[in-house]
Amino acid sequence: MICILDYGVGNLASVRNMLRKLGAPAEISGDPATVLRAEKLLLPGVGHYDHAMRSLNASGLRDVLDRFALELRRPVLGICLGAQLLGRRSEEGQLPGLGWLPLECVRFPPDPMLRVPHMGWNTVSPQAESSWLAPVLQADSRFYFAHSYYMRCDVPADVRGTTVHGVEFASIVGRDNIFGTQFHPEKSLRHGLAVMQSFANA
Repeated sequence: MICILDYGVGNLASVRNMLRKLGAPAEISGDPATVLRAEKLLLPGVGHYDHAMRSLNASGLRDVLDRFALELRRPVLGICLGAQLLGRRSEEGQLPGLGWLPLECVRFPPDPMLRVPHMGWNTVSPQAESSWLAPVLQADSRFYFAHSYYMRCDVPADVRGTTVHGVEFASIVGRDNIFGTQFHPEKSLRHGLAVMQSFANA
């Protein structure tokens, strides 16, 4: 079973509907016992970084999530803001993130020719081998983005896919059992469906 984490932030119903379309068992929950019973975890997120971290900290799930990801080492996929929370901090806020991956989030550089937020369809170029992502990242794969900050990894090998919007940035990050996509798979039609299918099968 895949647990879609309910901590008061995120487009939960859309994620669940996509998994249902794939026939993948999924449950929206913020219950610690349900989280620990799950085989995989989806961490969605929309909105402001500090608001999301404040909601996550207030949920009482921090220790459970650390155990799930770092001790039990079960697969985790963060989506959009949920991916950014995997790192240590963001220029968007003051609160520390989960700190599971060595990355920070920075704002797109000021440029009158650059539209911020980066919103709409864009491509992803695979940058490193990933056992579950490699088969679904094709040259024509397009995904839906909506963000003003992007992830910057300390370790180049943690960048699994990149996208260009004024600058080249990490649109997929991952190490061991922990991954994040800056784009929204649940809004990315067949290419997003392929990513979710691959995660469900991993």
